[in-house]
Amino acid sequence: MTSMPPIALLAGGLATRLRPLTEKIPKSMLDVAGEPFIVHQLRLFHCKGVRRVVVCAGYLGSMIEDFVGDGARFDLSVGYSFDGEKLLGTGGALKKAIPQLGDTFMVVYGDSWLDTDYAAVVEAFQAGGKSALMTVFRNEDAWDASNVEFDGVDIRRYDKRMKTPQMNFIDWGMGILGAKAFADWAGADQFDLADLYSRLVDQGQLAGYEVKERFYEIGSTAGLQETADLLRRSLASPLSHT
Repeated sequence: MTSMPPIALLAGGLATRLRPLTEKIPKSMLDVAGEPFIVHQLRLFHCKGVRRVVVCAGYLGSMIEDFVGDGARFDLSVGYSFDGEKLLGTGGALKKAIPQLGDTFMVVYGDSWLDTDYAAVVEAFQAGGKSALMTVFRNEDAWDASNVEFDGVDIRRYDKRMKTPQMNFIDWGMGILGAKAFADWAGADQFDLADLYSRLVDQGQLAGYEVKERFYEIGSTAGLQETADLLRRSLASPLSHT
């Protein structure tokens, strides 16, 4: 059985696209199919064999800690890393959390529902020998703008701003990082994960893994409704994530 690394759950954003729903609560605490979204995520992680989660929190993050606590009721160990007075960006938040995460960890966005074979992703990272791995989905601009060139093994280009005709894939929302991937960012506190990924691409250190299942998200009102519908169906068939 594959030993699962901890998950860093990125839950520090301001969620401005969902205002006024997120004026007083963080996005992770939004009600989705009858429960806060983070509850669904934590249950999914447990089903996939994960036992340690570190929540990278920012905006209203204390509400997440107050609700989830130490994670014992989810049969998980849950820790917290807070941005502090200034938002650090996704990359900076991960860097700050490394002492709690260790040498290798998975990263998942706090507004994403990502149901795939987590162990297979970990095994691909271990076999690839690169500093990091990005999961990708052949999107063809269907669910959002494609932003990845993937050759079947490695990520050849990743750019959210400058699209190329060869970008048929999209960043699915899950990655695996070794702490050594942050070596070039020793002097930086605020930066985005996208910038770290782009630099790793330039260094030939970003492997890819294609997932076949589409992603779901609660970052928009339409996505929130679609994900809620999915999870209602999922709750009616609890064996679907095993």
